Amino acid sequence: MTWMAKPDAYIAGKLAVQRLIDQGDLVGPPTIYATNQLAIMVPKGNPAQVKTLSVLGRPEIRLAMSNPEFEGVARQIKAALANAGGDDLVKSVYETKVKDGSTLLTRMHHRQTPVWLMQGRAQAGVTWRSETIFQEQRGLATERVDIPPEQNVTGIYSGAVVKDAAHANEARAWLEFLKSKQAQAIFARYGFGRYAE
Repeated sequence: MTWMAKPDAYIAGKLAVQRLIDQGDLVGPPTIYATNQLAIMVPKGNPAQVKTLSVLGRPEIRLAMSNPEFEGVARQIKAALANAGGDDLVKSVYETKVKDGSTLLTRMHHRQTPVWLMQGRAQAGVTWRSETIFQEQRGLATERVDIPPEQNVTGIYSGAVVKDAAHANEARAWLEFLKSKQAQAIFARYGFGRYAE
């Protein structure tokens, strides 16, 4: 069964939203409402003792990583890897280890990472910090390894009203709500930060 409905608001990363505003598909300006950082997700107990981004280039560490073909977070992950170990680390994780099978690239979404960790197919994966917190709160057998600020990258979330939206006023109200204290408190529970304009 397929359900079709034209959206009233569109929410994504800041660059994606701005690109759609520039193309005329969304009505600007964008509403910027939250930030996120990256973290390394590992199985409970961290059996491979992964403590830094730089060890992810080691051939014996099996990785679950976001696919750069369709996951925007892969851009931020590559930038963080470059901050930690330069282009050599990026190439090791996203080229050499993909070719030898020690890096598995997601086929659908970065939520495959915790599944592959629990199945023993991978020993670590870089994903959004919010994702690691969410999985811990759900009680899954995963843990988070934080990335130092000087190596980390910040994602910025925003949204805008869809051009010719049937419920444009409601869309604007929803986007304003995302910046409210109530919404920000919910985001904070999952590791998101408040965007400082």
